[in-house]
Amino acid sequence: MSIEPQFTPGAGRAIELAYRLARQAGSPLAEPAHLLWALVLDESHGAEILAAHGVSSETLPGRLPLGGAVTAGRLDTDDALVEPANDLRLVLIEARRHAAILGKYAEVGSEHLLCGLAAVPSRVQDLLRENGLGPQAAVERSREQAGESIEPLAAQIVLSLPDDSATDAVDTLRIIDAAANRAREGLRVVEDYVRFTLDDRHLTSLLKNWRHRLAEALIVVDARQLVASRDTRADVGTGVSTRREGLRSTVWDVVVANLKRVEEAARTLEEFGKVLSPDLGGRIEALRYELYTLEKAVAVTCASRRRFEGRGLYVLVSSELCPQGSGPVIHAALAGGAGVIQVREKRMSDRELTTFGRLVREWTSRAGALFIMNDRPDLALLTDADGVHVGQDELTVREARRIVGPSRIVGVSTHTIEQARQAVLDGADYIGVGPVFATATKNFTQLAGLGFVREVAAEITLPAYAIGGVTLENVDQVVAAGARGVAVSGAVCRAEDPAQAAREFVERIRT
Repeated sequence: MSIEPQFTPGAGRAIELAYRLARQAGSPLAEPAHLLWALVLDESHGAEILAAHGVSSETLPGRLPLGGAVTAGRLDTDDALVEPANDLRLVLIEARRHAAILGKYAEVGSEHLLCGLAAVPSRVQDLLRENGLGPQAAVERSREQAGESIEPLAAQIVLSLPDDSATDAVDTLRIIDAAANRAREGLRVVEDYVRFTLDDRHLTSLLKNWRHRLAEALIVVDARQLVASRDTRADVGTGVSTRREGLRSTVWDVVVANLKRVEEAARTLEEFGKVLSPDLGGRIEALRYELYTLEKAVAVTCASRRRFEGRGLYVLVSSELCPQGSGPVIHAALAGGAGVIQVREKRMSDRELTTFGRLVREWTSRAGALFIMNDRPDLALLTDADGVHVGQDELTVREARRIVGPSRIVGVSTHTIEQARQAVLDGADYIGVGPVFATATKNFTQLAGLGFVREVAAEITLPAYAIGGVTLENVDQVVAAGARGVAVSGAVCRAEDPAQAAREFVERIRT
């Protein structure tokens, strides 16, 4: 049974301060940015490493403002009202993993928290990279700070083997060497596809990060012993193959085959890694589970891009916004080329909405368009809609998926780049990106703006629709910011000629 590494007093203070900083800023979630600030404000190993790379309380305000005055003193707040954001949870998991490399009795220090921040994709990771603290550099600096050796300990393998048999040692190392090579090679194939075919920076970063973490986990195995144990010429497996291995009908077949190869190799590394070190087996197990999530993200992104191709205009319809009536506007929008219709009716009873939804299903099917039900996965099923759209305050993507099933679409609204990244990992089929401009449809205390559209366009290729106050007067700005699709409501519903308005939107998006 593994023992969970405990936090040192310094790391504990930093985490507590991160929660208090989040509350001070009025945020219900503590994020990596709050933890970075906490490390900077606390006198610890992490703060010393950051200061050596130019990250201090003097330089950070202009790079990563939290809003309001940031202080390290005791704050009169209620910690119970603050929860860790998903990416901060990942940071803490990473920190524990880095500490566990030292042994089961190691404690998680502030330097390990810094390693976690450097390993998990976020705006903090971007800032650290810019200051020369990428994932590997952070590990090296933290070990130097703590006086730890960064060289692999060859003796660890010998001491961990079940007996003194040199033959068993060589055989185990051969298995580890072959599996590690398969994992790295297979993942590089997938990474190249995501990088050069999908042009997806977010997924590329996640896959690259996984590959580097695999190398970091295997650092406990002496690379010289792996190479010395290798015997490719005598490997009976090099001459064994099946007909199916030589068949690849599409590029996607190549991706799937290599994802499976990596997963199988990871399982081999996990099982035989236990012979060398219990900690190694545990770290590979965690990586294997993360790989399943990455596989889903890549698969959903590819499938969704095909499903939403040519559907640049997404029209949200509600009767209160349609002077001509919802039905006529939907017919007009479809005639004008809208590829997606969302029914957003807040005032209809469930019975009325179900009846209306079934009509919309018929209209969109004839036009070859997608039909999305807003907020209600149950009614999406009853009306045979193509899918459902949820907001950040409604059901999660996972909860909606459990209701509508694997074949229907689940879309989600996002207002920050962190939410957009999370939506990809959650398995959303598309995202709403906004609000871009002020709108009469919904009241927002803060606009995400065109900057958010640019962020998403720069790194995420999952279908995304810029939403919020988009009109024919400003749609060119949205397209120039990189949006490949726009979602509109009043700009079509209230138009004197909804069909013509839809046509103009479609034309502007294509150009």
